[in-house]
Amino acid sequence: MASDKHNYIGGRWVAGGTSRASINPSDISDIVGHFSEATPAQVNDAIAAARDAAAVWGVSPLEARYKALIAIGDEICARSQELGELLSREEGKPRAEGVGEVFRSGQFFQYFAAEALRISGDAVDSTRPGIEVDVRREPVGVVAVISPWNFPLSTACWKIAPALAFGNAVIWKPASATPAIAWQLAEIISRQNLPAGTFNLLMGSGSVVGNALAGSPDIDAVSFTGSYEVGREVATRAAPNFTRIQLELGSKNPLVVMDDADMELAVAHALNGAFFGSGQKCTASSRLIVHRKVHDEFVSKLKAKTEALVVGHALDEGTQIGPVVDEKQLKTALDYVKLAESEGCERVCGGERLTRRTEGYYFAPTLFIRTRNDMRVNREEMFCPISCVIEAGSYEEALQLANDTPYGLTSGIITKSLARANHFRRNSKTGCVMVNLPTAGTDYHVPFGGRKKSSYGPREQGRVAVEFFTVMKTSYVNAGMPE
Repeated sequence: MASDKHNYIGGRWVAGGTSRASINPSDISDIVGHFSEATPAQVNDAIAAARDAAAVWGVSPLEARYKALIAIGDEICARSQELGELLSREEGKPRAEGVGEVFRSGQFFQYFAAEALRISGDAVDSTRPGIEVDVRREPVGVVAVISPWNFPLSTACWKIAPALAFGNAVIWKPASATPAIAWQLAEIISRQNLPAGTFNLLMGSGSVVGNALAGSPDIDAVSFTGSYEVGREVATRAAPNFTRIQLELGSKNPLVVMDDADMELAVAHALNGAFFGSGQKCTASSRLIVHRKVHDEFVSKLKAKTEALVVGHALDEGTQIGPVVDEKQLKTALDYVKLAESEGCERVCGGERLTRRTEGYYFAPTLFIRTRNDMRVNREEMFCPISCVIEAGSYEEALQLANDTPYGLTSGIITKSLARANHFRRNSKTGCVMVNLPTAGTDYHVPFGGRKKSSYGPREQGRVAVEFFTVMKTSYVNAGMPE
């Protein structure tokens, strides 16, 4: 279609083989736009262009990288209202959250622009007389970025920005559900006069584009965020080529509420972590582990707050919870409600599809009690606004329950006891631990990632991002004696 937004390959906008419509989940009659989907041949074209560009961008002056990334970051921040509305219209999160995500995305580019200037090495003497040793970092080469739909801009930016900052060429495959905001980022980057092929956008399905990138011997590294099952497929395809991989995968995050907790704080943080973003966060609090002494009070107050949440069109004033992203995600939520009830859980509130002024994928935030940690609803990542309460009789039992999961991304505890807080912080088997905070919410200047089935490979964000996007080179020099 002539009106399609195209892929960006080798410095040119290129029509794909097919087209996909992006649908507003708040109003399924609203088509956000039509977007080209790359062909297998175009995947190969992008890889070839990126390989050529990597040789140029990888030796570019540090200040050139800094200026390009600062320009990208500044424009994203300046346009956060406009782009945030587009993001919310396409993905379904409330406008304020969409604007916030866009602004934070710009900050990633600003932060890594500065990191491009800070990259350093070491010059040391050898153990052998007269020999000097130089240790420095070099770009890994061509990086494939495969990003999710739940944070369609920020997750992509915290991968793309460091990749470019450290001299790599990038091929980005965004999620099929959110091509509009992806295209807007690509358009901003396309105006920075980077060497042709330094940045490429390939829209399309994971089965065509994602699999081809993950399995290509000409890709040096793959950074992926998504489900555990798809991440394992990425790893399987990358392994025969010894491609470097960075995987951020599933979660089943616990929030522990102790008997000494500030109850208003506990309810507010549980509400935020479990239901905001329609529960479509890898850091969401899907397991609420509550001390038996405060269980009834906590549930009563959380029920009231949950039922008071305003579920509506993402762009309506006052909306707190938007729709889930698409029909498939809505069906998943409804199926988990049936599963929970079949397992013997008691539904306290929510659990049904909602009707609003426009036809969309609206779902009532849902709370279950009388659940056990061995139930499927407490073992599997649901990725929807459903949370389950698990009773614990002591701190020790709560900690054991929190750690009893195949995942390990985030965890949290609400307590007034410094001793309990510190013990939990040191003994929780997750990559991120929150004390008297929601399990959702992280900063861009420090490492992010999990343990067990939640993550594989070097951490993302902050200064440690350099570990994945660069390789170390050690050079030995015998300068000899001056004549």
